[in-house]
Amino acid sequence: MLELLVVVAIIAMATAGVSFAMRDNSQTALEREAQRLAVLFESARAQSRASGAPVYWHITAEGFRFEGLPAGALPGRWLAEGTAVRGSGNVQLGPEPIIGPQAVELVSTNPPHRALRVATDGLRPFAVQALESP
Repeated sequence: MLELLVVVAIIAMATAGVSFAMRDNSQTALEREAQRLAVLFESARAQSRASGAPVYWHITAEGFRFEGLPAGALPGRWLAEGTAVRGSGNVQLGPEPIIGPQAVELVSTNPPHRALRVATDGLRPFAVQALESP
């Protein structure tokens, strides 16, 4: 009987450890998309400054688009299903070194609904910031 109790306790601790280690899949996907978008913004910003041509980012039905860059220079689709932009989906990325404060709010349309902001003050690189749920 004591051995059975020890086995049940070990299984309970292992189950608790696994449940704490697992993260919410939609949150992980949204964080990955936000980090990816910040990197894409910085890449487009650098290309804009190097070429001297203005670059704009817009939301499209298929995902998003960078205007002012050669076709296929940067991706134009979300990697995770259920990623959407709340509010304005327009960002100017250059060619000036100071672009002014800009932000994009990404939301997960899959439950539980989460939101993150990809923003810059115009001088620093784009960074991901936490937001409250919609």
